[in-house]
Amino acid sequence: MKYKDIRTEPISTEEQLEDALSDPYPEDVEFARQLDGDVMILGAAGKMGPTLCKRVLRAVREADADTTVYAVSRYSDSSVEADLRSAGAETIRADLMDDDALAALPECENVIYMVGMKFGTTGQEPRTWAINSYLPGRVASRFDDSRIVALSTGNVYPPVPVDSAGSTETDPTGPVGEYAQSCLGRERVLQHFAKENGTPSCLLRLNYAVELRYGVLIDLAKRVYAEEPVPLEMGHVNVIWQGDANSICFRSLELADSPAEILNMTGADVLSVRRLAERFAEAFDRDVTFKDEPAETALLNDAGRCHELFGEPKVPAERVVDLVASWVERGGTTIGKPTKFHVRDGAF
Repeated sequence: MKYKDIRTEPISTEEQLEDALSDPYPEDVEFARQLDGDVMILGAAGKMGPTLCKRVLRAVREADADTTVYAVSRYSDSSVEADLRSAGAETIRADLMDDDALAALPECENVIYMVGMKFGTTGQEPRTWAINSYLPGRVASRFDDSRIVALSTGNVYPPVPVDSAGSTETDPTGPVGEYAQSCLGRERVLQHFAKENGTPSCLLRLNYAVELRYGVLIDLAKRVYAEEPVPLEMGHVNVIWQGDANSICFRSLELADSPAEILNMTGADVLSVRRLAERFAEAFDRDVTFKDEPAETALLNDAGRCHELFGEPKVPAERVVDLVASWVERGGTTIGKPTKFHVRDGAF
């Protein structure tokens, strides 16, 4: 069954968007066919979790695989739980900070760990460290016989020159601010348990997943459409279509190893914020203004190794820009959580 190619197909409704983000690629289906064991997604109700769950479910169904997909979350929004259950997931309500709830989760051969705290971390630093650094160790201890893929962030790197390709997996880390520091803490804790317990693990350093309701591109487009000044202090970014990121998250289970594997995950290009804003201004027939000057460095992530392993993202950034512009003009729904991608002091 051929996946829907959004490079040519329009997206004008949330139903179409959800379908596009969760529609498995042939590679996803083949991986589901070969994968041993069930899949558990922890943090299934976050920004990426629901469409990742649905993509895995659809890949499993198309592969005719005997695989249970567990979707674990606190589910503060019960409609998300109902939606995932209707899609075929076995949903489990659990606060993973509760030791009893964590212990009660079923055994599972494959775990994708999506839990994390970013927004609102300033002023809640202790909770940020508990969720981002302490909890991963508890999860790693609970699932020490599983394969674990854990979502991390490119924020663990320091800003690098904008004329570079970005940080690579072998470059030194240098997180700025407590959010990024706590994310490096997550990685170090998972690396420790991967080594001590022999738990095959893979850490995905993501910069930045985008779709039409959330992400760097929608933040820029909304500013331009409202004729608000566009900040340039972080003058360059990387982005990856969330559907491509979902595919890599799933297939990275095959990379899990001990010591833990580390993989950058983003798109193929370093994008100029100024040029992106100017493209939106042209699409909206609006004037665009800017504030601040671009720094000579930015948080950039070189995902060349990821592309060698899994292929370049199927949806180019240029196409996502066009889709976002149409979505904003149409008044499409957004999640309402600005990414604050332009922040340079690490305070989120």
